[in-house]
This record gives sequence, structure tokens and C-alpha cells, in this order.
Amino acid sequence: MYNKFALLLIIAGIFIIPVILPNAFAHGLGGDQAKPISFGDMQVTVRTQLSPSDITVGEVDTANMQVRFFDTLTDKNLDQVTYRVEIWQSGELLARNLFYDMDGRLDVKIKPKATCNETHLEECSIYGGSEHASAPGALYVQGAECNDNNLDICARPSITGPIFVKGGLYKIRVDIEGATSPRTVLANLLSYETFVSVAQEQNFFIKPANAEEVPVIVKTYYDDVDNFKFEQSDNSISFDMPFDWDPSYVDQVQVVHEEVRVPKTFTPYAEGTQFKGYVNGVEIDQRALLNDPYTYEDTNIVHFLITKKELQKINEHLGANNYDTTKMDLKLVPLTGASKSSTEFYLVDTVNYEQIPTTVNISWDGKYGANQEIPFEFTFFNENGDLIKDIHYAYFVFDESDTEIASNVGDDSTMLGILATEGIDVQRIFVPSQGQIRVDVKVLGTGLDYNPQYAGIGSALIEIGPGSPNAIPQKAPIPSWIKNNAEWWAADQIDDNSFVQGIQFLIKENILKIPPTSQGTATSSNEIPTWIKNNAGWWADGSIDDDSFIQGIQFLIKEGIMKIQS
Repeated sequence: MYNKFALLLIIAGIFIIPVILPNAFAHGLGGDQAKPISFGDMQVTVRTQLSPSDITVGEVDTANMQVRFFDTLTDKNLDQVTYRVEIWQSGELLARNLFYDMDGRLDVKIKPKATCNETHLEECSIYGGSEHASAPGALYVQGAECNDNNLDICARPSITGPIFVKGGLYKIRVDIEGATSPRTVLANLLSYETFVSVAQEQNFFIKPANAEEVPVIVKTYYDDVDNFKFEQSDNSISFDMPFDWDPSYVDQVQVVHEEVRVPKTFTPYAEGTQFKGYVNGVEIDQRALLNDPYTYEDTNIVHFLITKKELQKINEHLGANNYDTTKMDLKLVPLTGASKSSTEFYLVDTVNYEQIPTTVNISWDGKYGANQEIPFEFTFFNENGDLIKDIHYAYFVFDESDTEIASNVGDDSTMLGILATEGIDVQRIFVPSQGQIRVDVKVLGTGLDYNPQYAGIGSALIEIGPGSPNAIPQKAPIPSWIKNNAEWWAADQIDDNSFVQGIQFLIKENILKIPPTSQGTATSSNEIPTWIKNNAGWWADGSIDDDSFIQGIQFLIKEGIMKIQS
């Protein structure tokens, strides 16, 4: 049995390895940092940061856009910088101008104004400031330098225009035209692109059977959502939005963030409910679907946080035919019968082991146990019980003999730690045997700059039982004759109707299990696309797995070519 003091010494020993926090380049919801570029003996980059960091359309009259130009090797700003700043959304230019700043930190006051009668939105933007005497055309405001605590009174130029009046992804392009002197013009521009998200709330209602309408809010950080639906049979919520699935575009997207807010009084979405999520019919990883029952007393918030890695995985599952798809279908399905255990502990600093204002809650589904991958949910709270956003953390797991059985310090070489954007994260950890395990947690900081306010270490002891044999559903073997049918169909030895009827029978008899899929309306032509027939042939000869084949069946159901009767 461990006592608290011994635990602190052990944890401190684990994290005694020198840690140099990198200047990460990664997209955040309200901030972003571009990849550095060589400039002399420096690696220089641009970081953009919005304040407030979580902007919702219609809720703010002004916002601050900070653009910082600095050397990532020393974390020092370059001074006397001339910036050309452009703001874009959905391929349309909203603002473009030159700015000058003395200390390498440019702060611009953004004043959203929705009304614009010009053909080109950029023509409606109005700029505040005076031309700097030594940097022709660059706006500058004389006065107190800006910092995080004086934005209301410091000297900063402004832009008034159609900026942040619509939710979604904004591109901020920054060209460094001069640095270290207002008269020093770079022979080759240093160009950077960063991205920030602005949220927009859309209101919907669902009408359960024999019940009053239930208000639902979808808060979108990417684009307008459409085709909102509620399915009575499984209490699922679905909607879609425009999205480009071309791999070259997906490679540029760091995260797609959507929130679904449902009152806790609506029983299927009551507090404690767990969920599954689907994108284009593909079940997404548990880390991509986070449930927040903490922020509001009366509302559950479920976050879709779909990373580039998850998007790429979906593309791989669905194949090349998904590349031409122009929308993203999202589906949220509540689960029943789940019950969670949890433990909570505070963190201490690594010098005096004094308590800091960070509390960690670790929860898990009790049906999981030894010799299984257990989904542990890590949640981080501040001293007021609010979630700590954009937190970077690491963990180590030890068994009763103090042998390390798992650890994770992040998988991005440019960003130390695991990033929990909303202060909640799910990690699947394999625990080989029953008994007590120790989970050591280190918070490295918050935000792009790893602010140390909530940084510290702590530990929890968790008892692992045998687990339920049904915790991990086992796939029933698919009879070989089914693959024979697929092979014959691919070779045109049986017709489409025979193939479809066979699959319908298998689904009805639960031999072939298909994830929840909305049935479409049959079109005038029930012709099955060639690529599905190709998939069937590849599945029959073992070139693709069962899941890939099932994606094709889901497509047939969704398009109304195949009907599944209950």
C-alpha cells in the first residue's frame, strides 16, 4: 500500500527527466502556430491567437487578434516587424493590410460588422491606425505596448468589417515583409498560414414520440450544418455539413469540431449517458467523441473532435470513392446500461509538493477489467470546478510490483504531451492482470505556450477487477458461403437482386452486423455502383477486411438501393 508522501516522491522521480517544452506548431480552436522557416541562424515562425479564445458569433462586439513573430529556438520575439496580414474565410478575402509593430507582438482590434453591400467583402473592411513614418503603408498606433492584461487600453490598430460574423474556419495569412528594422525589407518574404475557428450556434428541435419538443443546439466551429434529424428507433441525432474529402485537403485539416447540446431532462441524453459517434457511417474512436456533463447543470455537451488522423482513417475505410464526397455526415447514438467508476485527486508542484489549482478525475466503465483495453477518461478541473481547456498532459501506469505497464507522453515530436482541447480525454490502456494499479499524471501546461499555471503532478490508485466477458464484443465468424456469393456476384455469375436478397437475409438473421445506418429513399435507378462490386470481389479473395466490405453495404442502405426490414 502506498502512502501519499511516498507517492509524491515516486512520481517526482518519474518526471525528473529533463523536459524542454517545444514551440509546437499545431492548430487550436482560437490559436495556431505555423511551421518555422530558417532565417539566418534562427527558426522563425508566426503564432496567431484570438482573445477570447472561444468566440461565438453574436456574443462578442470586439475581439483581439494577436500575431507574434519569434525565433522558436530561443522563444524570443524579433522586433521592428512589418506584417502583411490577410484574413480569409471559405476562399473569400475579408481583410488585407500592412501593419508595423515595435516588439514582434502585433495586436489588432477586430470589430465584427455583418452589413456589407459590396461585391467583394474585403471592400467593406475599414482600418484604424496611422502610417508609420519608417514603414510606408504600414499601420501603427503610438502608445502603451499591449500585453494580456491591458488590451482595453493599449495602443493597437483595428479592423472593422465582415470578420467573425459567420462561424467556421478562418485562414490568417501573414507575410513578414521586414524585420529588425523598419527600413529592412526582406529579399524573400517569409509567408505563413494559420487557422482559427469561430463558433456559430444553430437551434433545432427534436420531437420524441408522445413527448414535448426538445431544444437542441449544434455549435459548429467548421461550417453551417444542415439536414438535422432525430431517429426514434435509437434516439440518434444526425446532421451534415459541407466538407472536402480530397486527401490533399484532409492533410491540411487539423481538427473538425462540432458540439451537440441536449437538455439532461431528455432521458436518452441524461447525465451519465455514454455515446457512440459515426462520420459518413464509420464509427469514430472514443477520443473523437467527448461527453461534457460538467459545464452546464442542465445540459449535456457532446463534442465531435475529429482530428486529421481520424479523417484519414475514415478515408482509408471508405476508399477512393469518398474523395469526391462534398459533405460530412455526423451521427450521435446514446448507449444504454453503462455504469462508471471514478477517482479524483489534486496535483502538486514539483518543487515544494504544494497543492496547485488542478484536480484530475479518472473514470472508467466497470464492465472492463484485467486483460482488456480499458477506456479511461481523464478530466481536468480548475479551482472553481471549471474544465481546463487546451491542456497538455502525460501519464504513466504501474502494477502492484511497480512495473510500468503503460505510458503516453504524446505522439507528436513537435508538441510534448497529450492535448485535451476541452479538458477531457479518453485513453485506451491495456491492463494485463487484476489488482491495484497506480496512474501517475503530469500536467505540462496549457495553450500553445504551455502556460504553467495548472502544471503539476499527481497520482491515483485504481482497483482492477476481472471485467465482464462481454465487455469487448466478439465478431461472429462470417460463413464461407457468404464470401462465395460475393465472389460469384463480382464475377457476374449471379445477378444484383440475388446478391442483395442474400445480404438482406444475413442482416435480418444477425449473421452480418451493420452499424447504425440511416436508410435512404430509393431512386429511379437501383443500379449498384461498380466500386461496390469490386469491393465484394476483393473481400472474397481477402484483399480487404470485413469492415471495408460493410462500408459498401452501408452505402447501399443509405442510398435506398437496399432496404433492411425489421
